[in-house]
Amino acid sequence: MMHHIPGSPLFAGLAGLLAGAIAAVSGFGIGSLLTPVFLLSLPAEHAIAAVSIPHALATAARWFTLRREVHGPTFRQFGIASAVGGLTGAALQGRFGGPVLQSVLGVLILMAGIAELVRRPLPLPATPFWRLAGGVLSGFFGGLVGNQGGIRSASLLGFRLPPRTLVATATASALLVDAARIPLYAVTQREVLLDSAPLWMAASAGALLGTFIGVRTLGRIPEEWYHRLMGVLLLALATWLLWTALRPA
Repeated sequence: MMHHIPGSPLFAGLAGLLAGAIAAVSGFGIGSLLTPVFLLSLPAEHAIAAVSIPHALATAARWFTLRREVHGPTFRQFGIASAVGGLTGAALQGRFGGPVLQSVLGVLILMAGIAELVRRPLPLPATPFWRLAGGVLSGFFGGLVGNQGGIRSASLLGFRLPPRTLVATATASALLVDAARIPLYAVTQREVLLDSAPLWMAASAGALLGTFIGVRTLGRIPEEWYHRLMGVLLLALATWLLWTALRPA
């Protein structure tokens, strides 16, 4: 009799379900939750490539469901700038990324989470300059650390968008990143993706189901509760970033 262990398709599917639901509410979480699960059975470089598939599928499904909620000016300025900055940061991750930078980003996300919990957020002027600057900086540093979604959503909170609009706009930006990296992985990591197919297929199925559950839940969360929930999720992400950055090698 086969025992289902961490790293198995069943475990990946359950993790995908949770990740998809959280991302549908917050705009981030699939990479943060699924990457550690895939690392149980794959080397880091292979795990990142494999996670990109459930991430892209769930992001596309989330965007399709919320596409009419995307805030056009914010996406065209912050969103596209964030995607460009994220891809640039990811390309330079091996050269400039490291635990110190990850710790700094963790502290910033921690502060954003606390601000949401106590309802004292730092508002950002909804002007083209701040949208472009916020998008480039959040995307670039998120790409360097390898966690673009969390810092993207934390930054978008500063523009005081309604919950569904925030998630939709963050999702549209994330989809640009996925559209750029999936073809690259398909060419450079083809054999890895084929070998790990049972894992990412199970995670994809779970993430898609979680996405539809999460999107339905998103519309039922009162805005006051939503910001407190975002605070909790950002604190959880910050704790994870700081723990992985500061733990002994």
